[in-house]
Amino acid sequence: MIIAVSSESDQGLESVVSAHFGRCPFFILADVEGEEIKSVRSLQNPFFGHHQPGQVPGFIHEQGANVMLTGGMGQRAIQFFQQYGIQAATGAHGTVRHSLQMFFQAELRE
Repeated sequence: MIIAVSSESDQGLESVVSAHFGRCPFFILADVEGEEIKSVRSLQNPFFGHHQPGQVPGFIHEQGANVMLTGGMGQRAIQFFQQYGIQAATGAHGTVRHSLQMFFQAELRE
């Protein structure tokens, strides 16, 4: 499973989670198996600062992500992710590593 996390930097698991998926400069993609993180990569958000509704969910879908973790997003954005079969979870904060652990422990809102 690939989990995308909105991020303020490209520091992998130590990146700070962005409060909003569409306004983040980076996405961290974690390839996980169960609760084990197999690999991590950083991607620049090509829509940083100027996204239109639906663009970011489409981009995340193109990366093969199954889940999107972020601080927050509106209902319309959640619906866009659902159209692509991507589970959206909000309430993520702290580092990417911390947010992944929160997701594994079912502590984020889906």
